[in-house]
Amino acid sequence: MSEPNIAGNFTEAHNCVKMTDIIVLSKAIKKIPGLITLESLTFVKNFFVKDDDIFLVTYPRSGTHWMIEIVCLILSEGDPTWVQTVQNHTRFPWFEYEDSQKLLMDQNRPHLIVTHLPIQLFPNSYFTSRAKIIYIIRNPRDVATSLYHIQNQAPKIKGRWTFEEFLHAFTNGDLTYGSWFDHTLGWLTRRTTENFLLMSYEELQWDLRASIQKVCRLLGKHLSPEQLESVVRYASFSVMKENKMSNTMMLKISEDKPAFLLRFAEKG
Repeated sequence: MSEPNIAGNFTEAHNCVKMTDIIVLSKAIKKIPGLITLESLTFVKNFFVKDDDIFLVTYPRSGTHWMIEIVCLILSEGDPTWVQTVQNHTRFPWFEYEDSQKLLMDQNRPHLIVTHLPIQLFPNSYFTSRAKIIYIIRNPRDVATSLYHIQNQAPKIKGRWTFEEFLHAFTNGDLTYGSWFDHTLGWLTRRTTENFLLMSYEELQWDLRASIQKVCRLLGKHLSPEQLESVVRYASFSVMKENKMSNTMMLKISEDKPAFLLRFAEKG
């Protein structure tokens, strides 16, 4: 119960509404309960960011759910109980989705917030805060391929786009969150600021332990060797893919079948 079918539900409007234009969004997109509306974006812009808030920011299909699991395990000092009993959308509410905003307001501090929003839609209060941001980038070829496969899990839109058509839309930024290139370049302007950690999906694959240690340093968490080993174990793909608290979408792709997020941990 986490990342919605980005390439699916929103393309039912078929104008491929870009998140970078709220006016276009409010006029062209269907209002989908629990997802993005003009009201939910207004909530974001008016949200007062505090110094202890922790944000996870990604373009879709860039390791979002993997990092949610890592951060939650670090904060619980390697104890897997939290990640095994509470769905990840509750542990890390989505910033831009109506239903998740209700969860966010009831969440104990510090706020743990996940989002795919581009930097220009972030609240102004963030830029004068000391809030922590983890931004994950991924090879755009692999992002596009993963998004395409997620789209094809949804029966109602299966076959709507060929891969070539989808790749054209991706390259031109004609998807819900706009251009991968604009999204990435926008957030990279923060890379030298305090409390901003830039990571890549590929480095999570190459050296999960070292990546976890980087996140620990950002969060100011000092884990014992045993606690670190537990985080590494429970944040592995082999364990995560069996955890239904981490490996299902926020929206079902059909009435009786959830979509599973973790296809594989390899490129492509």
